Amino acid sequence: MATKLYVPRLRRGLVARPRLLERMGSGVHARLTLVSAPAGFGKTTLLASWLHQAPAAPRCVAWLSLDAADNEPRTFWTYVVTALDEAVSGIDRSALLELLESTPLPTELVITTLINELAAASGEVWLILDDYHLVGDHQVGQGIALLLEHLPPNAHVVISTRADPQLPLARWRARGELVEIRAADLRFSSEETAAYLSGAIRDQLSNEDVEVLAERTEGWIAALQLAALSVNGHTDVSGFITRFAGNDRYIVDYLIEEVLTHLPDQLRGFLMQSAILDRLTGPLCDAVTGREDGTETIATLERANLFLVALDDRREWYRYHHLFADVLRARVLSEQPDLVPLLHQRASQWYERNDLTDEAVTHALAARDFDRAARLMELSVSTIRRHRREAVMHAWLKALPEETVRRSPVLSLFYGSMLMASGELSGVELWVEAADRALAATPESPASPGAETQELVTLPSIIAMYRAALAQARGDVAGTAEHARRALDLAGPDDHLARGGAAGFLGFAAWAIGDVTTAVETFGQAVASLHAAGSLIDGLSATVVLADLWLVAGRPNKARRLCAQALAMAEAHGTSVARATAELHVALSEIDVEVGDFESAKRHLQAAATLAERAPMTESRYRWFVAEALLARAEGDPERAVHLLDQAEQLYRPGFFPDVRPVAAVKARIWIAQGKLAQAVDWTHERGVSATDEAHYLHEYDHLTLVRLLLARHRAGLDIGALDRASTLLERLRAAAETAQRAGSLLEICLLQALVRDAHGDRLNALAALAHAVTHAPEPESYARLFLDEGAPMLNLLSDAASDPMFGEQARRLLRLSSAAEAKALDPRRRVLPAVPEPLSDRELQVLRLLDSELTGPEIARELFVSHNTVRTHTKHIFTKLDVTNRRAAVLRARAHGLI
Repeated sequence: MATKLYVPRLRRGLVARPRLLERMGSGVHARLTLVSAPAGFGKTTLLASWLHQAPAAPRCVAWLSLDAADNEPRTFWTYVVTALDEAVSGIDRSALLELLESTPLPTELVITTLINELAAASGEVWLILDDYHLVGDHQVGQGIALLLEHLPPNAHVVISTRADPQLPLARWRARGELVEIRAADLRFSSEETAAYLSGAIRDQLSNEDVEVLAERTEGWIAALQLAALSVNGHTDVSGFITRFAGNDRYIVDYLIEEVLTHLPDQLRGFLMQSAILDRLTGPLCDAVTGREDGTETIATLERANLFLVALDDRREWYRYHHLFADVLRARVLSEQPDLVPLLHQRASQWYERNDLTDEAVTHALAARDFDRAARLMELSVSTIRRHRREAVMHAWLKALPEETVRRSPVLSLFYGSMLMASGELSGVELWVEAADRALAATPESPASPGAETQELVTLPSIIAMYRAALAQARGDVAGTAEHARRALDLAGPDDHLARGGAAGFLGFAAWAIGDVTTAVETFGQAVASLHAAGSLIDGLSATVVLADLWLVAGRPNKARRLCAQALAMAEAHGTSVARATAELHVALSEIDVEVGDFESAKRHLQAAATLAERAPMTESRYRWFVAEALLARAEGDPERAVHLLDQAEQLYRPGFFPDVRPVAAVKARIWIAQGKLAQAVDWTHERGVSATDEAHYLHEYDHLTLVRLLLARHRAGLDIGALDRASTLLERLRAAAETAQRAGSLLEICLLQALVRDAHGDRLNALAALAHAVTHAPEPESYARLFLDEGAPMLNLLSDAASDPMFGEQARRLLRLSSAAEAKALDPRRRVLPAVPEPLSDRELQVLRLLDSELTGPEIARELFVSHNTVRTHTKHIFTKLDVTNRRAAVLRARAHGLI
């Protein structure tokens, strides 16, 4: 609503307040100017006066008048972005608005992007948030705090509010970064009271009368304004002023009574009936009051200074002073309660006719006309989805009685979809069933449905697809396939979008059982259907899934080509498909990490992060953190990798894709490599993973992680029978992978079989298993980290295999790709290493041995009874002497030299 972005016009007869204007000007040296006082103290008037004065230097001013409808993060930040775009040239509004369409709302990314835009602006930028107290949402408050904490020097925020916001005011106050104007500052002084009253009251007041009013109102501007209006209606002015008493609330009640009593009936009736509106314009007031003089009456109210605030420069939109509106609404509810719902119904009808659906729904809800509200919500579903404003719909649905929602198949399914997006699967099925029942009870649609029934036509196939998603999230592969086939049967022949979605779930079902051949074929059809539907972004995103399937099939080069072709197409379409472009970059980064091209992987991840700032990935956002973690691990930083995986776990939502690579299992593999076996054992208990499990593809990643744990526990002497259990489990997994022709799975299984046999002391059969893994893989050259992440035991095997005529070249290539620390981690008898240039001291050797443990830096310090800084110094010397850059490499180098 554009009128929210206008600086209010100044009224006639304003009292000059240079002391406050000077205080406002000092905000140029602060990050926040806070104008905080109760209603009626002239906060908005002060801000408008300050902005209308001639500025000392060029400045860009973004004004936003807030109301209760802005108490939702997406709406709030959309208005902030729009206000800044109106005021500041160069703001990339389209990118920010695309970002705001994502679900869940990436508030931190929105604000980070906004801060960067403000920093690039020329000149001073002022963001004015008027009536901030009407926005109490916790997430909005957190976002404002983040914005203020990182505001560039050229940007400033001004907040006017009736109550202090939940912001770190004390910290900013202590830093000298906060300018505050409080009720005590805003109160009229005696001189200002006299100046105001002399222009507002027809009769000349005595000095005693002025002093009484100044004392009784305590400089409260609204009370003085009301007093002036009341005085003008009395013949005994001094007598009225003498009787004037009471606290603020009673004063207002009394004065409003006086004002309304002296108004003509026609004008008083207009005030009472139009008070239900947050904003006023002539035609809207006519619709609500049933009269035809709305525009003229508003002009009369403005001339009479009857608490009307102009919202634009065209004299079209206004609002009442909040305090005045509150009292008017209270009176109409008290005197004519039966009239209020009718007034709201009329307002809703006017807003609907003028295509202002949000306001139409708000007034329908206020009228408790729930059937009408539900109908309006149904009509807005496609727009809500298109603009990713699900939170607005959620708030509306919460305001509807549950039985009303259940009567609407469209709204029931929408409610279920919101639960699905938030990961609340337990409630999704109930709402999908409610949608099914409501659809069955709905009269048959006409042959040529209009907008109001189009959603109903496509609803049966959508319901079936949600059932498929629910089955998939629960691991019910048969149910996923059954519901996906039903969705395909219900979709029309030209409904490519529905057909693509249904084919996609059929592909997911095949993937979940490890039937990669069928999955690749079916999901390829899904991608084609999505492109045929003109849904480019969905088609590009689906290409990422298709590439994942080719990886399972052992064809990483095919996966790379698919992603590269799709990326070229995506980049040709620019920012409109930024979300899918980011997903393709992430997929390519994982392929690069696997082949050891870390620089290319970093470029892809940085490109994805930049794109995500504009249009962040939604349900696949977690995958960026997984890819970044895989890169961190490969570069020898396991602690950062685990931290990134923690973030990925928080973002992961079940129900969208088969969980074939659980984030917790990825984290467990890192713990195993670090020697943190107790944490990995805890993971097996939480996940319920056992060496006696049957070989199901959905659990294959978990089982292969368990094999690595059993190997590590055997090497540590913690589990005598670990190798036998690992060997038996691998045989079952290998049989399943060979049956399904999953070459990618088979390569990893054979690799682990080689390590288990080597741990048994059977080097000959270990090399045979390794040879089988390499020679039977379609593209063995595309796998490097799969081998190198296994550390010294695998490097020792590869060293022995380097002379093998069948796969020696592959072994030598992998050895060349390994880092210097990993290559030197071979047994000393296999490789002659140069001596350490400078011997380690006894204390450094003590620290080095503790680095080869699970202890953190502070824990090592406590173990040695020294400070953490001392440990850091010793560690730095150790790294220098061993010519390494991180803890893991130091331990590997020390083992190779026999130091530990």
